[in-house]
Parts: sequence; C-alpha cells; structure tokens
Amino acid sequence: MKINLNADLGESYGPYTIGNDAALMEVVASANVACGAHGGDPLVMSATVATARDRGVSIGAHPGYADLYGFGRRPMALPEGELRALMLVQLGALSGIARASGHPMTHVKPHGALNNQACADRGLADVIARTVADFDPGLILLAPVLSDLAAAGEAAGLPVALEVFADRSYQADGQLTKRAEPGSVLTDATVAQAHVLEMVERGGIVTREGGFLATTFHSICVHGDEPTSVAVAGAVRAALDAAGHEVLPLPAVLGM
Repeated sequence: MKINLNADLGESYGPYTIGNDAALMEVVASANVACGAHGGDPLVMSATVATARDRGVSIGAHPGYADLYGFGRRPMALPEGELRALMLVQLGALSGIARASGHPMTHVKPHGALNNQACADRGLADVIARTVADFDPGLILLAPVLSDLAAAGEAAGLPVALEVFADRSYQADGQLTKRAEPGSVLTDATVAQAHVLEMVERGGIVTREGGFLATTFHSICVHGDEPTSVAVAGAVRAALDAAGHEVLPLPAVLGM
C-alpha cells in the first residue's frame, strides 16, 4: 500500500532543544511543524522547513494552544473567535516561511490537547476545520481515524488524510489512551513496530484490550519529542519497507 510516515517536528525554541529533527527527517516523509504556540520559534520554523525541503519531506502546520509550559497538552476552552485567531496566526506564520523557502505547506495537523479534544467534540472540530478551509481549502487536514475532527474536515470540503499513531495505544472506543495511564506511550521500538504492522495488515486500529476497529488510514505518526522517537520511526520505516509498502509524502498518498 501507499502510506505516509509523519512526525511532529520543529518543537525546539530559543536555547531549548526538543527531539532529534535531523535524524527523523531522514526517516519520515512528512513533517508537522510547530508554529510558535506550544513550541517552535521563527528561526526553528525556518530551519525545519529548509531541512524538509532539502530532504523531500512535505510539511504541514502543527498549531496548538498557546501553552509553552504545558507543551500544548493541557486542555483549554477558548471562545470560537479566540481559537480561530490563534490558529490563523500559526497557519499564516508557517505558510509565509514555507513560501519564502520555496517549499509550500500542504497540510494541517492540530497539536496535543487541541487535537485530542477535537476528536470527541464536533463543535470544536467544526471550528478547526472551517478555519483551515477559510485559510486555504486546498490544504489537507491530517486527522485521527474514527474522529469528529475527520468528519468535520470532510463536511468543510477539505481533503482529509486519516492518521494512526505508532507510539500510542488505543482505548476500546478508538480514542488514544490518556498519557497519564500506564502503557499509553509505546517507547519500545520493537513493540511500536509490531503495533504498526498489525494495524497495517489487519486494516484498522488494534486496541490495548486486544479489540479491533476496522478503518482506512493514510498516515502513521511518531511523536518527535519522545526520547525514543528516532528508534521507533526507524523500526517502523524498516518494517514498512521490508513488507513492500511505499512510504510517500502526504500529498502523494492522496494522489494530489
């Protein structure tokens, strides 16, 4: 199958280094670039886009809540206007850097708590999808499988790519296991690799209880801030290549 492997990158800022973006860029086919709210800054964004361009890695905006202390992973409740403005500022920032770098932005993937909340809150998901569509209706919305966010993207007329996670476990309802729970993050590269191969071979989500939820998906995500991210991404990529799957940038997977 044609499949995308993506990572959340560009989350360093100022003197603080988060993750190993250079190593991950050698493995993944698409990068979700932090836009300065939960992580990232103008110089980091510029460098991340330039590296992606040179490696042939497609890029997308990774907007999140303005919460550096919590890395964008603390739930918030923002008025629609405030959330819309916060997203537009982040989309505009990365789009401008990408355009000036000669490597256009092709997708959007919300980050952290914003993404998780939108998976189960259709009202919030609609605000996100409409904001992306108003900014650029040709942008791909990268959304978790079986989520309200994916449904909202389709309703807004956006191209939607469905995503599963290599390094996270799933609950019986198809939602990610909360990070506070044991076993929510798969840090062992061999375990993550087996997790991905089972989802690819069976065509859907495998839950932590051993259940199965059939679903199409187009992309597999590795979180770039995890210390084991390079090992996990490398193991997943090696397994996909060995099984004969074609790992491509996100637009190519959707035939765009």
